[in-house]
Amino acid sequence: MTAEQPFAFDIAIIGGGAGGVLTAIHALRLADAGTRIALIEPTARLAQGVAYATTHGEHLLNVPARRMSAFKDRPEDFVDFLVASEGGQARETIAVAYAERRRYGDYLRDRLQLVRSGTKAHFEVLQDSVIGIDGEDANGRLLVQLESGADLRTRGVVLAVGNNPKPLPARGAAGLPAQSVLEAWDFDAIKLMPAEAEICIAGSGLSMVDTVLSLAANGHRGRIHVLSRHALLPLPHTKHMVAGFEAEALLAMSLRQRMRALREAAREAGTQGLPWQAVMETARPLVQELWRTLAHDDQRRFLRHVVRYWDVHRHRIAPQVHAQLEALQASGQLRLHRGRLQTVDREGARIRVSVSMRDRRSLELDVDRIVNATGVEMRAQLMRNPLLSDLLGKGLARPGPHGIGIDTTADGELVDAQGRNLANMAVVGSLRIGRLWESIAVPELRGQAENAARRLLASEQVGAPVERR
Repeated sequence: MTAEQPFAFDIAIIGGGAGGVLTAIHALRLADAGTRIALIEPTARLAQGVAYATTHGEHLLNVPARRMSAFKDRPEDFVDFLVASEGGQARETIAVAYAERRRYGDYLRDRLQLVRSGTKAHFEVLQDSVIGIDGEDANGRLLVQLESGADLRTRGVVLAVGNNPKPLPARGAAGLPAQSVLEAWDFDAIKLMPAEAEICIAGSGLSMVDTVLSLAANGHRGRIHVLSRHALLPLPHTKHMVAGFEAEALLAMSLRQRMRALREAAREAGTQGLPWQAVMETARPLVQELWRTLAHDDQRRFLRHVVRYWDVHRHRIAPQVHAQLEALQASGQLRLHRGRLQTVDREGARIRVSVSMRDRRSLELDVDRIVNATGVEMRAQLMRNPLLSDLLGKGLARPGPHGIGIDTTADGELVDAQGRNLANMAVVGSLRIGRLWESIAVPELRGQAENAARRLLASEQVGAPVERR
């Protein structure tokens, strides 16, 4: 493709991470002959993104394999893939195991290749970045502008762009040597840290867990400080079971009433010999509806006061991973600090980290490396994504509720600055967080991907002859 002769497509999927690849898989399953689909991704390898870019075996999925199928109508499909490609274990064992996370990227690429080989639609992967989109022309097509200078025209767009990490929230961070501050997602760089280095990890969520697992796999001997405002580590899964309480009753309650009801349900489950995790599993299918039915002011209260407590109970980790964290804490190598990161400064060959503790004391740590594990940026204006900046600047998009993500309809259609639904622009994945809150787990992601593909392909124009300009 050249800038002088752009292709025309029926659907352009922007982003080749899990959300984009799932959308491509479902679009190719549904598409008729003659439909033209493009997947645009700047990296050479698809189905990685933040979650599945790791190549290291210590990074495990956070749910058992049996709950990770790309297809609602084939719930055992990921297990089928693992059984066929690995073998050596009973199917029942594989189904309840927490597989290596890199295997899920392998799985999505495999399923994309299978459906691609059997489709009659035309499918292209373009290794490029999208920097802008112009509104509809006289023929109802969007102009997609690529970083390479090329353009393409399409009747429909799926926005499945990935996440960007938050910057390290400390004064002085910009003045530190680049090699002394690492991103938690830079898995290979984490592996190269000296075994004796004393490390401060800013953030105590799932990215922190990845970092600690990589250090432990390398035989790290230095002390590891974990710093966060709440000092809460992710909690473990147990055997899958549900509690006998009416989760639907939560939908009519206020935030305070919901939290009280969940605590009471957990206590009641305990009297029945069930773990508190059974209560969360009972409420799990309702997570998006729980967010949508929460009053606006209660949503704000959730974001200010509850979100971290919710996250550690909702987004749990494999039991063996949790046990490993506990062992590192018990040995004294892993130390958890409750406070807010204030400043970082060079102190000779080391870094001085200043922390404001919850009891208003100050803590100073002298460390060799800092790892930024503060999570993803949720505010679209701050994501440093040229495409999102372009859409917001042109009024083709607006921030989602509470300023997080971008705004969409309940079906995932993009909402512009005037509040109009753009039926030819669908959003899949984390950008829908403001409207849905839960938008990245596989059951939700695959549903969004299939719905977006189905809606865009149902357009009267899709599959009609297209021409090059």
